[in-house]
Amino acid sequence: MIVAPCPLCKKDIHYIYQTERIPYFSEVLLANAVCDCGFRSVDTFVIGDGEPVRYTFKVEEPDDLFARVIRSSTASMEIPEFGISVDPGPLCEAFISNVEGVLMRFDGALDTIFLSADEEEKTKINALKKRIADAREGNEIFTLIVQDQDGNSGIVSKKAVKSKPVPDE
Repeated sequence: MIVAPCPLCKKDIHYIYQTERIPYFSEVLLANAVCDCGFRSVDTFVIGDGEPVRYTFKVEEPDDLFARVIRSSTASMEIPEFGISVDPGPLCEAFISNVEGVLMRFDGALDTIFLSADEEEKTKINALKKRIADAREGNEIFTLIVQDQDGNSGIVSKKAVKSKPVPDE
């Protein structure tokens, strides 16, 4: 734990750092800070790099939604059946979640896009949000692909297929 100023209000707050060993991956550093002013920071950093990797996971039944997903800040994620893909950018955050949590993140991103969408786009977004809701209920089969050039991401499940990344086209 480190005591340092909050970046918003400058009041001293506690920054908590903890390392964890994730099976099949390198160590991760979890960082957390919360301030009374509303500032909140939660981040996950993968310690070390590995070989480039691609994980493909077919979600076919409700229990598949609980498979662990580790995404580093250098990984892309894709659900081809939904036409959704997210590539890492300069502010991309790493996270550890499960497949349902990934669907929730995609759904949240659609909420943000919806705010500035025209009527035609809003109709498409609502249809996609319905498919995501059905998938979260285990009523739609889909494929989650996580690809990481630094090898610090993956899907922890016996059903996940690990392979070499597909080059950018």
